[in-house]
Amino acid sequence: MNKSKLAIGLFVAGTLTAVFGLVILFVGPIIIDDQIVKNLVIDPENELSYTMWKDIPVPFFMSVYFFNILNPTEFLAGEIPMVEQRGPYVYRKRLQKQNITFHPNHTVSYLEYRSYFFEPSMSVGNESDVVTIPNMLVLGAAVMMDNMPHAVRLLLSATFKSFKEGPFLSKSVGELMWGYDSKLVDFLNKWFPGMLPSTGKFGLFSEFNNSNTGMFTVHTGKDDIRLIHKVNSWNGLTKLIYWKTPQCNMINGTAGQMWPPFMTKESTLPFYSPDACRSLELVYQREGIMKGIPLYRFVAPKTMFANGSDYAPNEGFCPCRQSGLLNVSSCRSNAPVFISQPHFYNADPVLLDYVQGLQPTEDEHGLFIDIHPETGVPLNVSIRLQLNLYMKKVSGITETGKISEVVMPMIWFEENGYMDGAIVKTFHTNLVLLPMVMVYMQYCFLGLGLATVLGAVLLHYSGKVLLKKDPSTVIENHGVGLHIKLFPITPENMPLSIRRM
Repeated sequence: MNKSKLAIGLFVAGTLTAVFGLVILFVGPIIIDDQIVKNLVIDPENELSYTMWKDIPVPFFMSVYFFNILNPTEFLAGEIPMVEQRGPYVYRKRLQKQNITFHPNHTVSYLEYRSYFFEPSMSVGNESDVVTIPNMLVLGAAVMMDNMPHAVRLLLSATFKSFKEGPFLSKSVGELMWGYDSKLVDFLNKWFPGMLPSTGKFGLFSEFNNSNTGMFTVHTGKDDIRLIHKVNSWNGLTKLIYWKTPQCNMINGTAGQMWPPFMTKESTLPFYSPDACRSLELVYQREGIMKGIPLYRFVAPKTMFANGSDYAPNEGFCPCRQSGLLNVSSCRSNAPVFISQPHFYNADPVLLDYVQGLQPTEDEHGLFIDIHPETGVPLNVSIRLQLNLYMKKVSGITETGKISEVVMPMIWFEENGYMDGAIVKTFHTNLVLLPMVMVYMQYCFLGLGLATVLGAVLLHYSGKVLLKKDPSTVIENHGVGLHIKLFPITPENMPLSIRRM
C-alpha cells in the first residue's frame, strides 16, 4: 500500500472517530439526563428509586437537647433565667410510607409513619436524667387566660393548686419526651375534651411517636419531571387555614425528602412542614463534595422566621415578636408557642439578653441540606429547630409569680441523616462514575480522531516532498496528461546526455 492510499484511509478513519466523539459530546448529556428522568420517576417499576422513596434506606436520627433551668426560684422572683444545655438524647428515627395509592393524574398519596428508638450509645446521658423546664400546662395556660375576667384567672389558679401543679417541672427526659401521668390532664380531657392536643399522657413529643404526618399527595413526575415530589395536597387541602394571607397559606414545594432534578445555584428548596404548620424555603450557599459526589448546600435564609416589620411577606404569620421567632399558636391549640433556630441563631440579638447560657453558632445551630443537584436527592440533612414558650406574669394567677416577659427556650432538636455504605457506592457509580466515563470517552474519541486526521495530512504532504527530491522519479508525457512513474535507472535507460558526462 503506497503512502497516498494510507493517508486517505487514516483521514477517513480519523474523521469518523472525531465525528463519533462530537456525537457523544452533544448527545451524551441528553442520554444521561434521559436516564436520570426515567430512574427518578415514582414508579414501582423503578425498583431502586421506588424502594428508596418508599422505605428511606438512609439512617435518620433525632438528637434532643433540653434547657435545664438553674435558678427556678430566682426566675420566678423576676430575675433573668439561667439555663444549661443537657444532651444530646439521641433517637433512631424510622420512616415508612403506607397506604400508597397511585392516581390517574400522575400523583400518588401516602401516609408516612414515624417511630423513635432511644440510642444510649449515641447519647450523653439516659432517659432517666432529670431536668427542670417550664410547666407548659401552667405558664402557657396563664398567658392564654390573660384577657379573661379576673375571677376566671383566680379560679384557674385555684385549679392548679388543687392538682399541685407548679410553674416548673422536674421530671425525667423520658417522661418529658413521651408523656407523664397528670391528674390535671385527666381532668381537662374529661371535662374539656379537645382542649389539649393529647388525649393521654402529656409530653412534648407524645404525639410524634408511632404517628403519621398526614396524608400527602405528591406528583410522580411521570408527565413532567419538573413536578416530581411536589405536594399536590395535604390532608386533602391545597392551601392552609392557619395564617392571615393567601401567600402564607400556600403549600409549596415537596414533602421535604427529595426535590426535582437538574438544580442550579439559583434554585431554592421549598418544602411543606406539618410540624411547623407552614411552607419553608432554603437557599443556595455553596458547592461541596461528599465521598466523591458533588453537592450543593442549601441553608435557611435570615428572612425565614423574620417578623413582618423586617420582611413584609411574613406579615401573614403574625402576631409577631422579634425576628427569628415563628408564632405557631394558631396551629397549636392557641398555646403561646414559638419556633426558632437553636439558641436563637439568626434571630434578633435582643433575645439573648433575656436568657443566660445561650451561644448561637452556625456550625452547631444552623440548618442545612446537602443535595445532589443533578438528581435532587439529599446526601446529608440536618434540620435544627427550637421550641420556645412565651411567658409573663399574669395577674390573678399566683403561679406566674413575678416572671419577667420572656420567650423561654425549652428544648431544641436536630433531625439528621446522611447516605452511607452500599447505597452511596451505587449512587456514586451510576450518577458520577458512568457519566464521567462518558465525558472521558467523548474527549478521547475527539482527540484520537483529530490526531489521526493530522497524521494523515502529514503523511500525505511528506509523500509530495519525497516526489520532488527523489532523482529516480521520471515524468512521462503521453499527450493526455502527466504521469509519474518510478523505476530504477540503469545504463541502458539512462539519458544520452548523462552517459556522455
